Amino acid sequence: MDTTKGLSKQAYEPIPEGSSYDPYIPASESPFEFTFKAIIPGIFFGVIFGAANAYLGLQAGLTISTSIPIAVMTVAAFRVFKAAGARGTLLEANLAQTVGSSSSSVASGVIFTLPALFMWGFDPGLLQMTLLAMCGGLLGVLFMIPLRAYLIDREHGKLPYPEGTACAEVLVASEVGGAKANNVFLALGVSALFKFVFSWLKILPAKVHGAVPFLPKAEIGMKMSPALFGVGFILGPRIGAIMVGGGLLSALVIIPAIAWWGSGRTEPFYPETVRTISEMSSHDLWNRYVRYIGAGAVAAAGIITLCRSVPTMIESFKIGTRQLSARIGETAPQIRTARDLPLRYVGLGIAGIAAVLTFVPQAFGTVESFPMRFVAAICVIVFAFFFVTVASRIVGLVGVTSNPTSGMTIAALLGTATMFRILGWTDDTGMVATLTVGCVVAIAASIAGDTSQDLKTGFLLGATPRRQQLGELIGVITSATAVCATVLLLDQSLGLGS
Repeated sequence: MDTTKGLSKQAYEPIPEGSSYDPYIPASESPFEFTFKAIIPGIFFGVIFGAANAYLGLQAGLTISTSIPIAVMTVAAFRVFKAAGARGTLLEANLAQTVGSSSSSVASGVIFTLPALFMWGFDPGLLQMTLLAMCGGLLGVLFMIPLRAYLIDREHGKLPYPEGTACAEVLVASEVGGAKANNVFLALGVSALFKFVFSWLKILPAKVHGAVPFLPKAEIGMKMSPALFGVGFILGPRIGAIMVGGGLLSALVIIPAIAWWGSGRTEPFYPETVRTISEMSSHDLWNRYVRYIGAGAVAAAGIITLCRSVPTMIESFKIGTRQLSARIGETAPQIRTARDLPLRYVGLGIAGIAAVLTFVPQAFGTVESFPMRFVAAICVIVFAFFFVTVASRIVGLVGVTSNPTSGMTIAALLGTATMFRILGWTDDTGMVATLTVGCVVAIAASIAGDTSQDLKTGFLLGATPRRQQLGELIGVITSATAVCATVLLLDQSLGLGS
């Protein structure tokens, strides 16, 4: 291994027929990898970034991939270890990043589904939320394991896995990663000062807003938030402009249009039952009408994305099932960089998760009916297997941020709801069970994308897949409680849907 150079050209190009990729650390070497020095920082970063992503997702309506930031922070942490005399290896740093990055996917699945239960008044507890988060995360990792050899190894050069490749570059070029880490810590300090001035000392107002002349009930406002500044910087101008455009459309077009249309009405308009439209403020109009229009737009976009992705989904599913069958028949010994967790453990894990969903009443909250839990568990396994296969391949092409998890979740919700309606389960417990199925499937599809990127990083560096897969499982288990506790705290302090 030549540690004076970065990744080779092979890292970015298809491998010729009959050849194999030579990773940064050869398979013949066995440096330290799965150690406490790697796991503990990974758990710490996972808890911190998972809680932060849950907060940002509930506030801004989207989450960000934390793989690259955690890779940068990992480089900084291992520099501290080195200065303290505890030098770490590159593969230990990679494992820490693997453990930590899984939290963002858990947060994505939880925050975009379970808040509906709070809005319905069912208020799930920490145990139920954590069980669902763990089941979804573990399913996503386990279903991805049989696909690794094909999607990561054999499709190298065809599926770029952009975040995974970027993480490998950061970890290899440790001097570049150190410089980036300095920027991360500088941003932490600036953000803390910003928050201190605006929110604690209140020298300057954190929120400003005002009426727009000539447009009935039109207002525009701004909230000074370093967290949202950071989200906008990471997402870039295109997605940022789309979000600002949606806000301006609501404030300057939809709300004035509703106010103008309802100015002559003398009775409340559903869902409002007390005040007329002319008596309502712009915030009231947003809360009672505009946000439902936005929800419909999100649902429509998810369905459209799902329809456009159907050919890719079918192709990915066919490939996944073929590779699963091929892996079951493998018996030859494998080199270190090709060793996955044994499929018998994968099968036992999936069966165990299905049993938990079926026999543990707390998993589906108010669902006491054993037949309903059994059918819901089957839906979870079927939809999770299908969408994990799809997500693992799609993120290889477009990255984690563009993973159409929302469309897959809507498909799972529609499929489960249709089945429940056929069976006559249309009461509140059926609604709760349907939503929790969507939650588990959303987390599974999301974590599969993250796992794929992490395994790509490991493939380029020469990590042991089995140890990375164990790291993903540990990351899911340790971050699930933190993410769910964050959601509960935010509901208690601010109110979900506020």
